[in-house]
Amino acid sequence: MLSERELSAAIGSTAYDPDGERIGTVETFFTDDRTGAPTWVSVSTGLLGRSSIAPAADAAFTDGRLLLPVRAQAVKDAPRLGGEHLSPDEERALLEHYRSSTEAAAAAAPRDEPAADAGMVRSEERLAVGTEQVATTRARLVKYVVTEEVQITVPVRREEIRVEQVPLDAADPDPAGESLLAPATPGGRHASDEPAPAGPGGGGGLPEEIVLHAERPVVTVEVVPVERVRLRTEVVHGQETVTGTVQREEIAVEEEPRHR
Repeated sequence: MLSERELSAAIGSTAYDPDGERIGTVETFFTDDRTGAPTWVSVSTGLLGRSSIAPAADAAFTDGRLLLPVRAQAVKDAPRLGGEHLSPDEERALLEHYRSSTEAAAAAAPRDEPAADAGMVRSEERLAVGTEQVATTRARLVKYVVTEEVQITVPVRREEIRVEQVPLDAADPDPAGESLLAPATPGGRHASDEPAPAGPGGGGGLPEEIVLHAERPVVTVEVVPVERVRLRTEVVHGQETVTGTVQREEIAVEEEPRHR
């Protein structure tokens, strides 16, 4: 059923039949006194501008064109009626005319094909979904410094004092077995090569003091290249669910009494 906005927009437009044949110019609509729904439409047809009345209950207004459910010839052959209101007798005459026209068209149509006016076309909206490529993120390489603590275990050595008891006639130890940590004195001799000072007995003895040595870790930091980083793109496939609102037409049978 045409809305009030479509009724106003359709006046002055061109009316067409289901086959796309031009019928004429839309003049005015007749509405039901009880419901206010459009029931008939007056169309100016022919070169002389004669007015013919066609059914408007199933008319549709699309792209500036009024599509009527009856053929152009049936509208041109309709009874000539005038006035701003249709009487019950005039409506009966129009209904009888278009019923006869529909039956004649159905009889003239091939038996293996239904008549054009024998039914209605139901339409519905469907979602047409596609994809487009858009820029979403701009990436660039940025280098920054991350500070962290690193623990490394380093083996170290140290000297310790040990008392060794040997017989009197034992040979002196080999100088090659001396500690590797003892620093050498000028002239290439180690500190242990120096003669021990004479003890109270006059025959030599233990030194008054011994210097012990130990190793300690020395930490240095150096910058070395570890990896090469570069940018590249890859396509990741995924799925998204799209939700939309669509409309569809439904067909129902409307019954009206012959007399208002």
